[in-house]
Amino acid sequence: MLQKDSNGMLALKQGKQLPLRVLTNSSGKYYIGTFSELHGPFTRESREYWDRAYQAEEALEKGTWTQRQHL
Repeated sequence: MLQKDSNGMLALKQGKQLPLRVLTNSSGKYYIGTFSELHGPFTRESREYWDRAYQAEEALEKGTWTQRQHL
């Protein structure tokens, strides 16, 4: 499983090398994704959403999350 400091697989499929990070959506849920300075949130890489940022950070650090295969 991809871990922190790895590039997002879905971002790579779109030609962008962007590191994985914890992001939040408009509903206040946290996910593992990528962020582009030009485009903002770029991809959601994790299948999961978490209620708390620390839960998503822990999943990213430990590699205990599920990679999405498609956009």
